[in-house]
Amino acid sequence: MFQFRSILSFLFTFYTISIGVIIFIENEDPQTTITWLLVLFIFPVVGFVLYLFLGQNIRKKKIFQKEENIRTKSLEDIAEIQLNAVKESKIFSEEKHSLKKKLISLILNNSKSPVTINNKSKILTNGKQKFKELKKDLSNAKKHIHIEYFIIKNDKIGNEIKNLLIKKAEEGVEVRLIYDSAGSWRLGKKYIKSLKDAGVKVESYLPVFLPGLSRDINYRNHRKIVIIDGNIAFTGGINIGDEYLGKSKKFGFWRDTHIKIEGEAVYALQNIFLNDWYFCTKENLEDLKYFPKLKYYGEQLIQISSSGPDTEWESIMQSYFSLITYANDRVWITTPYLIPNESMNVALRTAALSGIDVRIIIPDIADHVVAFWGSRSYVSELLKAGVKIYRYQKGFVHAKTLLVDDMVASVGTANLDNRSFHINFEVNAFVYDKDIANRLEKDFVKDFKNCDRINYEEYEQRGALQKFKEAIGRILSPIL
Repeated sequence: MFQFRSILSFLFTFYTISIGVIIFIENEDPQTTITWLLVLFIFPVVGFVLYLFLGQNIRKKKIFQKEENIRTKSLEDIAEIQLNAVKESKIFSEEKHSLKKKLISLILNNSKSPVTINNKSKILTNGKQKFKELKKDLSNAKKHIHIEYFIIKNDKIGNEIKNLLIKKAEEGVEVRLIYDSAGSWRLGKKYIKSLKDAGVKVESYLPVFLPGLSRDINYRNHRKIVIIDGNIAFTGGINIGDEYLGKSKKFGFWRDTHIKIEGEAVYALQNIFLNDWYFCTKENLEDLKYFPKLKYYGEQLIQISSSGPDTEWESIMQSYFSLITYANDRVWITTPYLIPNESMNVALRTAALSGIDVRIIIPDIADHVVAFWGSRSYVSELLKAGVKIYRYQKGFVHAKTLLVDDMVASVGTANLDNRSFHINFEVNAFVYDKDIANRLEKDFVKDFKNCDRINYEEYEQRGALQKFKEAIGRILSPIL
């Protein structure tokens, strides 16, 4: 027995040290590296188990080896052409357009996503507007429907969407659905079977049998994308579930934002979906019918930026950073999780210290305890630099929106945290349009009225227990 315990102790020590070495080699982010090493040192058993199930996957490059196809290559070619055109164009020579030029060039480089012109878009405030518009467009679908969500619930709105998809499939419309296997782990076999029986093609993203006990859970598809007939698309913060309609007893009113796009930018979202479909099925849908000839919709400039473990650059994080650092007048942000990495933290504080009107709306209700207290740990230093932080009081705020000056608006799936920037698959729409900026501004102004602005002097008087929770949240937030 003594010999067995000695061998077991040796093996545990060996594996713990090995994991420590792997953590050091794998993680490029110093904050994440230090956090994992600290947890492993203080709580060797817990840290060992946590890293096995939640840590960076050493098979990451193999799992997410980029699968190139005709659409991806053609978009990259277009992006390269546009990048050269933007460099030579006199359109962006005026100072007021310099921000647009910098961001357009950045996304052309880091996402290989062309800037599209023939578009019109519509901001959808909260679930009621989003689902009303979505159900109408799904009902009118003629050829194909592609849907991709992090969370789909087997509840009232979930079944309404399911029944619509079944109806369209029975009418002969091609319907494909991707759901994240961890985010939608309670969906149920009956729900999925009823879709498949009607002819809907359904795939789960990175399937896991026990969502809480799998290393692959660390890479989740957090995207929310719907593409209808190749010319209408939806994306933003709203999943499919009754809570997004304010029907949760815990959260009450649910404040969120989505965007509907018609036009050329839909091609980019279609490309993302088809690449994700290929990852799930190895079925390469090389058919121009998914990229139909489009009528004239308008002249809104829109770029779609996507990021994830399979991309070379942290595209959305870099886009946020660029917008914040080059803002002239204001940076207004809504995020459910305010856990900036060091670069974003410095960018926000520097902007505020430079006289930029930096405002951030965060929840006053916790949906994830570690993230909630991790967010609170950054409040003091941001307030000290002059950032205005508002706690939303009407219910729970889940929107992921960014407004810079009156020129650029972002609506998407990415939170202001480590998971969105480095680990999850995300997608954001960047709209270079004054009307959309003004529309988003109205939402912000209304939200500010439903918020309690945090006072720096009062916040500094918070108790020791809250500071302790913040410290724990800050330590754990980079890895959870």
